[in-house]
Amino acid sequence: MKKFQNRPTRSSVNKRIIFSLVCLVLGFILAYSYSLSSSKKLSGQASSSKYFEQEEQYREDLIHQKERNKELTTELEARQQQVREIEKSLSGSEEQYENLIQEAEDLRLLLGLLPATGKGVKIQLEDAEYNPSSVNPNDYIVHESHVFQVLNELKISGSEAITINGQRLHANSYIKCNGPVITIDGEQFPAPFIIEAIGDPSVLVPSLQLAGGVLDQLVNDNIVVTIEEKSKIEMPAL
Repeated sequence: MKKFQNRPTRSSVNKRIIFSLVCLVLGFILAYSYSLSSSKKLSGQASSSKYFEQEEQYREDLIHQKERNKELTTELEARQQQVREIEKSLSGSEEQYENLIQEAEDLRLLLGLLPATGKGVKIQLEDAEYNPSSVNPNDYIVHESHVFQVLNELKISGSEAITINGQRLHANSYIKCNGPVITIDGEQFPAPFIIEAIGDPSVLVPSLQLAGGVLDQLVNDNIVVTIEEKSKIEMPAL
């Protein structure tokens, strides 16, 4: 007995092909949609991360500006306090100006820029008499160190102006010993050396005569010293 099998018709074959194509296209569309969705999601996450970083940067900048503003405010308050103190000090400016003027005059006197007149002292330094028993002649002559001792004591005691043999001293004066003479600002002077100082004699003289002071040291070095109070000493400006 023969068996017969139904062969697929052309129409059914076509339907299967079309169905397969539809499934393929649909699968492609679904895959593309998923890929596009994932891409958008990643892009959104990246954009969100970038926005977050920028927001953090703005926040840090704001904090920095606030701290800087605080520093400037503190500095401004300090400056304002200084201004208030200056304004307060200027309330008694007239008296201060007078004191400054007097101080300026005193400085000009010390610098030798103004002629000076007033009471003071006169100190004379002379070489000792020649001593044949002395091997070194420097043991009985006046040196610049002896002159410096007198000058330093006079300055400490408040002298306003000083001359040596009529040569007015100033802030940059220099003294150098050259044998029996001393050089003062380039000018040579032989002994005796006459030092005149304007100031209060009641202060200058006792300061020189203190026990163990300048006078005693000079006498121990065989220097002949004479101290005289003067009611008026006049000194020219430089």
